[in-house]
Amino acid sequence: MADFTFEREVRTPHSEAYNIVEFDRTVGRVDIHYTAEMVHVSLAVDESLTQQAIQEIMDAVDEDIADAVGIIRNNFVVHVFQGRETAVYSDNEFSDNGHDR
Repeated sequence: MADFTFEREVRTPHSEAYNIVEFDRTVGRVDIHYTAEMVHVSLAVDESLTQQAIQEIMDAVDEDIADAVGIIRNNFVVHVFQGRETAVYSDNEFSDNGHDR
């Protein structure tokens, strides 16, 4: 069994985003969106993770994160994307000539 931890990046009234860490390495990201009766999840994981590890992450998101919000839901939908991260961009990279807009 893998040892995953979740480091929250952001929380809004209807969503949360976490980095997924295994030991000292980020292996994915999960974005969770709550509606009145559903939980929608986008899960992006490193290409090195096995299907068993992905299932463990989904179970942890369902049992430890989504259930803690207290929504009585009828459905839990997860979209899984597996690959590698190529870059992270912010507004600074998009500004003209390196100056802020």
